[in-house]
Amino acid sequence: MKEPSFFEKVYQVVKLIPKGRVTSYGAIAEYLGSKGSARMVGWAMNKSLNFPENLPAHRVVNRKGLLTGKIHFGGTNTMQQLLESEKIIIEENQIIDFEKVFWDPAEELMF
Repeated sequence: MKEPSFFEKVYQVVKLIPKGRVTSYGAIAEYLGSKGSARMVGWAMNKSLNFPENLPAHRVVNRKGLLTGKIHFGGTNTMQQLLESEKIIIEENQIIDFEKVFWDPAEELMF
């Protein structure tokens, strides 16, 4: 059986982010053993728009809780609207109480 690509591994992690929680590009990269590869996770998220499944890409933000990936969601407010529908509070593209809604795959997953 073929080893999943880095992008496929990113998608496996993103699928597990619970509703109402967010994680960062860097946290995913570190969990996958590629600390310093946050940008590659960002590229994977950019490519996920062509993903056949409904991947909760809106739950991946930068390390400060900024909605840096919002340009990839068609409308300028789509990412924010999706997060707000999950009860995440956002002001000026910044997640309020980021520490409380942050989901760290290294702490939450065991694979």
